Amino acid sequence: MMKTTRTNEANTIDWHESAFDIIRGLAAYTGSSLVEGLAKVVAKYPDADLGTAFNHKQVGSKIWARDKLFESLGGKFNHIVVLGGWYGVLSGMFFDDSRFEVGLIESVDIDPQVAEVAETLNVKAAERFRAITQDMYALDYRTSGADLVINTSCEHIADLSAWLSLLPRGTQVLLQSNDYFSEPTHINCVPSLEAFRDQTALGHVAFAGSLAMKKYTRFMVIGTV
Repeated sequence: MMKTTRTNEANTIDWHESAFDIIRGLAAYTGSSLVEGLAKVVAKYPDADLGTAFNHKQVGSKIWARDKLFESLGGKFNHIVVLGGWYGVLSGMFFDDSRFEVGLIESVDIDPQVAEVAETLNVKAAERFRAITQDMYALDYRTSGADLVINTSCEHIADLSAWLSLLPRGTQVLLQSNDYFSEPTHINCVPSLEAFRDQTALGHVAFAGSLAMKKYTRFMVIGTV
């Protein structure tokens, strides 16, 4: 009878090396710039929390955001600012989607340890991607020239209306929050989509919807301040 178990030597291969080989193979098969960037991140930053960044809930909510954005506002943008951009996954998903034509994406995060990972993940985008380490409250939105501002973590903003007041009138936005009240870091959850719409008080709403997750519901509005 043929043995199907691997040898002890094979079982002791570092999982990062195996993951790198697998993801690099998937990149070759799919032609995806995002998967190619992910392989580089696995090889270069073994301690990055990719299990969280690329779990099915994170990816699913970003696919939802990307698809509804295209349906609501189209796919052509000169300058997108993504707040709380972390490892730049959402940015990479835009670059990886042929429906979108984007001149520049700036991924802003206050954590100084994530910029290099984000740059590596989006290396194929070259000068069209920039990772910025800065507090979102310190940004000069009025001179940035952004035609779309994305914030998928509004549950972390104590005073959402005060932050939105920093944006020039007429700025297009994609905003997400949730009803995950039991998470200690979520300081401004909302109980419903209607409550989130009221909280954002956008001048024009192009889309408003909910996405049910296992432990919570994610809410999203797309429109203009």
